[in-house]
Amino acid sequence: MNAGIVWLVCFASAIAALVWARRFYKAMMEADEGTDLMREIAESVRQGADAYLKQQYRWVTIVFIVVAALLSVAAYGFGLQSGFVPIAFVTGGFFSGLCGWFGMKTATQASSRTAAAARHSLDQGLQIAFRSGAVMGLTVVGMGLIYITVWFAILYWICPMLGHPLSLQQISIAMLSFGMGASAQALFARVGGGIFTKAADVGADLVGKVESDMREDSPQNPATIADNVGDNVGDVAGMGADLYESYCGSILAASALGVAAMSNPALMPEGVSVESAQLDAMLLPMAISGVGILLSIAGIYRVRTGENTSQTQLLHALARGINFSAALVVVAAVLVSLWLMPRIPGTMLWGVLPGVAVSIIVGLGAGWLIGKWTEYATSDEQQPTRKLAEQAETGPATLIICGIADGMMSVWVPVIIVCAATLAAYGFACGGHFNNFQYFPLGLYGVGIAAVGMLSTLGITLATDAYGPIADNAGGNAEMAGLEETVRQRTDALDSLGNTTAATGKGFAIGSAALTALALLAAYVEGVRDGFDRWATAEVVQIDEDGLYKIAPSFALEKAGDEITPLLLMPTTSLDPTSLDGWNAIDTSAGPARIDAAVVSQIENGAPLLASTQENLISTRTATIRDFMRYYDGSLMNPRVLVGMFMGAMATFLFCAMTMKAVGRAAQGMVLEVRRQLKENPGIKTGEVKPDYQRPVEISTKAAQREMVLPSLIGLLLPIAIGLVLGVAGVIGLLAGCLTSGFCLAIFMSNAGGSWDNAKKYIESGAHGGKGSEAHKAAVVGDTVGDPFKDTSGPSLNILIKLMSMVSVVVAGLVVRFSLVAMGIL
Repeated sequence: MNAGIVWLVCFASAIAALVWARRFYKAMMEADEGTDLMREIAESVRQGADAYLKQQYRWVTIVFIVVAALLSVAAYGFGLQSGFVPIAFVTGGFFSGLCGWFGMKTATQASSRTAAAARHSLDQGLQIAFRSGAVMGLTVVGMGLIYITVWFAILYWICPMLGHPLSLQQISIAMLSFGMGASAQALFARVGGGIFTKAADVGADLVGKVESDMREDSPQNPATIADNVGDNVGDVAGMGADLYESYCGSILAASALGVAAMSNPALMPEGVSVESAQLDAMLLPMAISGVGILLSIAGIYRVRTGENTSQTQLLHALARGINFSAALVVVAAVLVSLWLMPRIPGTMLWGVLPGVAVSIIVGLGAGWLIGKWTEYATSDEQQPTRKLAEQAETGPATLIICGIADGMMSVWVPVIIVCAATLAAYGFACGGHFNNFQYFPLGLYGVGIAAVGMLSTLGITLATDAYGPIADNAGGNAEMAGLEETVRQRTDALDSLGNTTAATGKGFAIGSAALTALALLAAYVEGVRDGFDRWATAEVVQIDEDGLYKIAPSFALEKAGDEITPLLLMPTTSLDPTSLDGWNAIDTSAGPARIDAAVVSQIENGAPLLASTQENLISTRTATIRDFMRYYDGSLMNPRVLVGMFMGAMATFLFCAMTMKAVGRAAQGMVLEVRRQLKENPGIKTGEVKPDYQRPVEISTKAAQREMVLPSLIGLLLPIAIGLVLGVAGVIGLLAGCLTSGFCLAIFMSNAGGSWDNAKKYIESGAHGGKGSEAHKAAVVGDTVGDPFKDTSGPSLNILIKLMSMVSVVVAGLVVRFSLVAMGIL
């Protein structure tokens, strides 16, 4: 009964998100687009953004076809994963790209209308920009939840009707792997869009502002249109694909952990079956997300401001909406948890409230705190950024040194917040039983659902992020159209706020990535369990008689009629090594080999094979995460784990280096092109000759397409390579290393870049000599360093972390069966 009601609530909420997104879009389209020149400028940006995304999607489609073909071979040829995975991979990528496309279409339509509205008042400009950003936020959560609910309906209701029933564990693992397509698309979108926008931005700033003393977005700057196009394809389309992936990934990871957490019959209260508890735990993340959508819509209507252009007042205007939605989500988390969660003894607070409800609130609070800290670290009304601006008076070198230090310094608070949130979410969910491994899966479920709580208000928090590029483009439109100075002042105020909210959004996404990746790390073990089940199913076709059979050096199966039980031979120091001589002598090179009773007796020391007290042969169906860690020796003393951690940490630095170099190479071509145009056509500077805006767009497009593939392949190929060589233990190390180093590096780069950008904006507002001063030129140089930090490498890292986790889950069956470790070679 609960399943049908929750599904309807979630599906209706997702539809409501899309309906309201369309309402906001129509209201924006009915607004005044401004003068003919403003329309012409906006149309140029639209055409450039359309051309870029079409070209990007062609390349991504080729990659997706290749990967889908390989997944099909793995699923249908070797039975390593669900047959739904190749289909879901393609559809996940399609929906992720679609969110980015809709966001980009909205943003390119909204920029000139925001500028036109700012001619009347700051509040009108904010309303157009913010509600246009809300189109992106509501589209992401609406499409994400529709995608998840539709797949759930197919697997839970339709497949049994067609004669292919699936267990909840199989459904959760299959759905978890669906996020891989969204992650892959998001990484291509973030990396490609980031390279495009920062190449154009760096070229426009270095030549236009520093060398030629042009104003921001001057129509005499050949790279201006490319810069504005980049804001849309990188900061809007890329961000939409990014957060669609984060949103879906958090829900799917928590759902998989919920099924695993409720698999122990000993924890169930009287009258509650394991299956019903698993189903409710699987549905709870979807329910929280569905309610969060409705409350985000309510919060959007609370965002208003007066004519005060201070960033503090504008932040307060946005905070009213976000805080309103967050407060209501707290109440909803309690009510929905009371409705769905079983009353597990030992985990109830005050005897009535499931601890998981507080885990949701912990995640929401952690996201709010990270956002507040990011505001402090990057806002030009706070001391860190103002002190950074002072460094510009002594040149770009001191500014860059201080900015790097500030970015590194800003890491400690988000790390402590995420660590505290992880422990708190774990502790509340398992009732404080930190040392009782019976409650361990419940604690992991709490960590996973905390990530859902953090993203439950994404409909409005993403609106505060997406509106920033719209305001930036509005300022460019006002400058190029020659509008009155008050308009530019208003759009600059909105743009400066956008830099802070964008940094806040990136910190929010990175924080959710950390919690989601922790959940995915635990969910990876469920993928491993599924891999063993599929391996046993594939091997049993060669067995005619019931009995116990050895499959691999430490893997066996027991066949009893139609019942198949995969078994793991656990390592132990208490067993006489010679007792395994009979086991080791069994040759499996020709297929499954029968194990006689004498060998079983040696291994079990006379204990029944599947008795609950046995220590050495255990079923994968009942094995806990702790059992799998013991089986693969998941400790730091295992060289495979340690090597995997080093490889994961290395991957984040290698990825950042590749994307930074890509921006540098693309920007070099842009700088040379802008210099060429200004040198060959002196009339461009005087306004007598119109620059060739199209050529810089083409340069950025080609560079982004060429440079985005290799960094993106790291996330797709490294988990497979490490898995095949080092096995499951190596993958666990890889994911842990990538998560810890990637989280810190992403926060550092995002905050350093945001602070450099706002230090430049602060100087442009009149501080330290204002525009055209030496301090301003130094700040522009610092901003060009920060651009790829905050808009290319930093935000892409959180996708890399989750993509590697998703790929690991999808290929778990391959690693379990065909790694060098599984085959006894390494």
